[in-house]
Amino acid sequence: MTSRRCEECGFDASACAPRSVAALVDENARDWERLLIERVISPGRTQPTAWSSLEYACHVRDVYRRYDARIVLMLGEEDPLFANWDQDASATDDGYDAQDPAQVVREIREAAAALSTRLTALRDAEWARPGCRSDGASFTIDTISRYMVHDTIHHVWDVTKAST
Repeated sequence: MTSRRCEECGFDASACAPRSVAALVDENARDWERLLIERVISPGRTQPTAWSSLEYACHVRDVYRRYDARIVLMLGEEDPLFANWDQDASATDDGYDAQDPAQVVREIREAAAALSTRLTALRDAEWARPGCRSDGASFTIDTISRYMVHDTIHHVWDVTKAST
């Protein structure tokens, strides 16, 4: 979602300047560290249809890794096609709910730092480089970065909402 304010978490990607995304990624990593310290990140689903807070944390780590790789593709290729990502299959296949929360948060911090560094280094013209998801959705580095950061911010909201 990049065209309007999210009714649930309140983030407005349409009002987010591309150059502000790196700082939001860093802030989001700190939010996950805070959630770990507050012992909010744990295995076990509270609802059968919603991920556990640990599964959300693993997903955010993988979002940072995957979107960093997608941006690398967009920088190196002309309008690349991204491989499909079945997020629910990743949660099951990679055993998200059995991973160590402290290790996952360390990996979020590392992946966020790498992505933040890459975004900060972009030249103005590179924000317009295109790429395409396997479902046909087209993005630029600008729109994919704002789409990605909304996802990670939204998941902090998901986890915080579920813990209250």
